[in-house]
Amino acid sequence: MKKILVLGTGMPQADLIKACKARGMEVFACSYTSGDVAEPFADHFKQINIVDIDAIEAYARENQVDYIYSAGSDVAMPTVLTVSERMGLRHFCPSQTATICNNKPLLRNTLTQDFEGNIKSQRMTSADEELKVGFPLMMKPTDSQGQRGVYRVDSIEEFRGNFEKSMAFSREGAVIVEEFIEGEEISVNTFCSGGKMIFALPSKRIVWEDLPGGIIHRHVIPFQYADDPDVCAKVDSLVRRTLKKLNINDGPAYFQIIVTKDGTPKLVEVTPRLDGCHMWRLIRYSTGVDLLDLTVRLLLGEEVGIGEYEVKPYETEFLCLPTAEVFNKNRFEIGDPEFLQWYYEDGGIVKKMNGYMEKCGYLIKPYQA
Repeated sequence: MKKILVLGTGMPQADLIKACKARGMEVFACSYTSGDVAEPFADHFKQINIVDIDAIEAYARENQVDYIYSAGSDVAMPTVLTVSERMGLRHFCPSQTATICNNKPLLRNTLTQDFEGNIKSQRMTSADEELKVGFPLMMKPTDSQGQRGVYRVDSIEEFRGNFEKSMAFSREGAVIVEEFIEGEEISVNTFCSGGKMIFALPSKRIVWEDLPGGIIHRHVIPFQYADDPDVCAKVDSLVRRTLKKLNINDGPAYFQIIVTKDGTPKLVEVTPRLDGCHMWRLIRYSTGVDLLDLTVRLLLGEEVGIGEYEVKPYETEFLCLPTAEVFNKNRFEIGDPEFLQWYYEDGGIVKKMNGYMEKCGYLIKPYQA
């Protein structure tokens, strides 16, 4: 029986653990907290901070695991790939790629300012530094995820008022400010095998209005530019050039992109992993392509391929409540979705993730414009 170590025990990792168990694997799991939702699905659990590379390596060697992986976690991927490299285990891309993608200034610098689709930015550790990006701008922790500490800033007063709040989410104690790009938000899920992109599907990304940082509310397939060949070609070019620049040659990758009013795609972020929004399930409903299954199969060394498929209109809607609210299913009108999953039982207290509007569950249903 093959053994896999999964880093993280949140909802995205629950999907991965279940998929590995379905293929007869023995699953070990680690997280810096205990009692999370995915923990009961693993065969073995140990509370270890997943950014502690040496501790994760020791646990992996102790249990002679064959694979190390994660889903939906930027902070996990440098550990996944570094330990896999040290132990000679199969993995999808260099550890340096995950390090770059997990540090926003490093990503911007790696792509270089001449890279078409990159965004002007500045790394800062003090609000007293000279600001070289004009208003409006986006302020983000350099090495966080999940829209934590992300603000749109329109004035020097807002800049100073939000700086420390944003930096509090950064492990390295820094923020990045980026030029504000006005346009339509999209995501792109890709899959590569042997250096060839064999799948790429854009989707429309709809965020909660009047909340900072682009907190996700819905994903819709097909995306809003599906009938615009010029925009489709530009998005495809940006995705392919980014994959090549970052040496993402195998496995899944997830992109967030803004398409400006003139149809130019700008890269917000990219990560060499499955996303944290269960997009693999939405894509499976829409196309029949199962990116989670492909990921596990490729990790095991199996040959993978994708045949012809039809894109059917589907959407994911996240069912959300403010931080610290008492969860109750009756607070939501869900209709008759084709898929529904809750993150809490009635009476549970909604945990703080982004600090504003937290995911309590999600549904998938056919999309009607």
